[in-house]
Amino acid sequence: MSILSSLGITSGKKVRYGFVALGDIAQEAMLPGVSHTGNSEVAALVTGDPEKARGVGQQYGVTDTYSYDQFEEMLRSGKVDAIYLATPNWRHAEFAVPALRAGIHVLLEKPMDVSVARCQDILDAQKASGAKLMVAYRLHFEPATLDLLEKIRGGELGELTLFTSTFVQMVDPANHRAKNGIEAGPIFDMGPYPLNAARYVFGDEPTDVVSAIGIRHPQAGLGDFDDTVAVTLRFPGDRLAQFVISYYGNTLDSYTVAGTKGSVHMNPAFMYGQPLQQMVTIGESKSQKSFKNTDHFGGEMKYFSDCILNNTDPEPDGEEGLADVRVLEAIVRAMETHQSQPLPPFTRSRRIDPAAQRETLAAQRAPELVNTSNPGKGKDKVPKN
Repeated sequence: MSILSSLGITSGKKVRYGFVALGDIAQEAMLPGVSHTGNSEVAALVTGDPEKARGVGQQYGVTDTYSYDQFEEMLRSGKVDAIYLATPNWRHAEFAVPALRAGIHVLLEKPMDVSVARCQDILDAQKASGAKLMVAYRLHFEPATLDLLEKIRGGELGELTLFTSTFVQMVDPANHRAKNGIEAGPIFDMGPYPLNAARYVFGDEPTDVVSAIGIRHPQAGLGDFDDTVAVTLRFPGDRLAQFVISYYGNTLDSYTVAGTKGSVHMNPAFMYGQPLQQMVTIGESKSQKSFKNTDHFGGEMKYFSDCILNNTDPEPDGEEGLADVRVLEAIVRAMETHQSQPLPPFTRSRRIDPAAQRETLAAQRAPELVNTSNPGKGKDKVPKN
């Protein structure tokens, strides 16, 4: 019997999701997108806050709610086919592994976890059960990003040589990201964005973390970690990627890809809730394009549910998540040792397929949040996962 038939999923039915953790990303972005996927529904909620359970449950008509201690009970309930997992970074394997072992599919927020060892635990559980696993790299489904990849693969920029990115947000000292050390800091929280972008732009894996430098701004009022980090990566073919990530500064998210024939500047590049934009330079010719604002979250869930219903393998999968975390770990080592860190050879078996992954669902309006808030100070809406 297949996993799909054992779960009672057949063509035309919706995938039933249990939402694990009801923080800002789940409430502000993913939950609003579920209703218009056409193939997904919210079946259960898991949270340590009973008030959240009641409030969010009322918003979405969900009565099956569980505490974190009752997670295994939910897995055995027969009421969910998949989970959307949005706990803090260091608690991903804690919930992903038992879900996969139970044959429950997992849509997992990035980073996959905070160590290669814990990522491998997730991969081992997925391989043993055969349940689907997708890491929620929402930009793998976003029109401006996919258009850029088509330009690169079509040779419009020539031979790529350089990737540079700046990603900054002003994090509220009251947010949990400011209170849980390096594992909640910008390396693991923001680093996956420019790192993943460099990897899909170059279509390759870095060979070295050349340098990583951290700075702490006492006036930021944050915890015991470097709030600003600058990284240089070496890629095969004499290509360099450089990025700065920071919890202390006015919101900025952009990157530039430079090649021998042209360049593309993406600004904004990583956020949701507004159109992403390209400034394209080919030789001396310049043009600018703003892309339709889409629902990144509903789009990726629709795709993952299609993979479950049609028994196809998703991209980005667990291997993609591992590919980033191994580099993030090396960035931490480079900061601690003040030395470059060579990376062992790594071959990615799949890359983004723009034709298959272009989900352009209309953008959704976020509801009122229950006992949570966006991590940015003031009214800034910064992209989280």
